[in-house]
Amino acid sequence: MSGATGLIGGALAQRLTRDGHEVIPLVRRSPRPSERVIAWDPVRGTIDRAALEGWQLDGVVHLAGENVFGRWTAAKKRRIRESRVAGTRLVSEAIARLDRRPPVFLAASAVGYYGDQGAAELTEQSPAGDDFLAQVARDWEGATAPAAAAGVRVANLRFGVVLATTGGALAKMVPAFRLGLGGAIGSGAQYFPWIALEDALGAILHVLKTASLSGSVNVTAPHPVTQLEFARTLGRVLRRPAVLPVPRFALGLVFGNDAAAMMAGGQRVLPARLIAAGYRFRFAEVEPALRELLAAGGGGS
Repeated sequence: MSGATGLIGGALAQRLTRDGHEVIPLVRRSPRPSERVIAWDPVRGTIDRAALEGWQLDGVVHLAGENVFGRWTAAKKRRIRESRVAGTRLVSEAIARLDRRPPVFLAASAVGYYGDQGAAELTEQSPAGDDFLAQVARDWEGATAPAAAAGVRVANLRFGVVLATTGGALAKMVPAFRLGLGGAIGSGAQYFPWIALEDALGAILHVLKTASLSGSVNVTAPHPVTQLEFARTLGRVLRRPAVLPVPRFALGLVFGNDAAAMMAGGQRVLPARLIAAGYRFRFAEVEPALRELLAAGGGGS
């Protein structure tokens, strides 16, 4: 697993270990003696193929990538692209060259693939967008081709906004909302394709064990909400007002125009293939998800 210390990867590693599986992380450093990890360097394009070959792998989960939040300078955009496309190609090509290939390769992608298509309902069959993140996502998914061509089942997991109190977007929002300073971005009419962390993990495990699932898979809750609905729901759960909109121009000043466009846009994404494959969401609606998350994290008082 790459990205094993991230929000999703760390929780997934814990879940797999608890269920009796062994997780072998990809690490960007020299392994310590007898440490059960595999060294790689996506910047230099190196991976320890001998160590990779030494394991009988049941699957590979690739989650690593530069955080998209922050000011989008030219260097930042280059890191966003290269960390996803070059890193995925490196892992995919390494898998393809193994004598004992794993049966399945799950690679992260994102709902940014669709661009901003307004209120249109988007499934895995919907066309890609044409903005920066959509172009990155297309190439990101395309980088898994070597593994697929070698006969490995490949699934591209198009993640929505993963809700957790331990990191990610929700953890960044909650302090402002607790102070009564929360609100939607701009008009709030844009859709917010969310998924609770527990369902993100459940979806990954479901794809791992469902042999019929390959290609693109939307990892989002079945009932997306607008940003305005999300802000009002979060405010209601925290018992705080959520009436202060965040102006688009303010985002541009802080993050730059490209990143502001991403944050002010949205996608009404539906997990059509997960549902068809029998996955049952624990949190299909956003309010119960937020209530449980924030109660567990101590934020519901």
